[in-house]
Amino acid sequence: MLASTFTFWDVLWSMIVFFAWVMVIAWVIMLLIDNFRRSDHSGLAKAGWAVFLIFLPVIGAITYTIARPNVEQNAWNASNPPTPGSGQSVAAQISHLNELRAQGAITEAEFDELKKKAIAAA
Repeated sequence: MLASTFTFWDVLWSMIVFFAWVMVIAWVIMLLIDNFRRSDHSGLAKAGWAVFLIFLPVIGAITYTIARPNVEQNAWNASNPPTPGSGQSVAAQISHLNELRAQGAITEAEFDELKKKAIAAA
């Protein structure tokens, strides 16, 4: 009955289509999460992107991916210097502290203090 009209290739194609939709839905959910975590646009922009992603998911996801490139989430800035035990090597921490000092983000005294903390934690 059903087995005679639903061949192996129909089952295979149905599985491919099903998992393609699962991928698209996961993509849209990840973009919604990214949208609300971003701090570089206003609440109105977040609401607009959310509506766009919910009501036109495929077009919205493609547009959001192109128009809103990923901002480096793991970059340190002057308000968030590297802390001991952050999972990086001491050399990498000191190198990054040196870059921050060269850019003027931290002072010489802050550099020395953070370098001592990084070395002590090793």
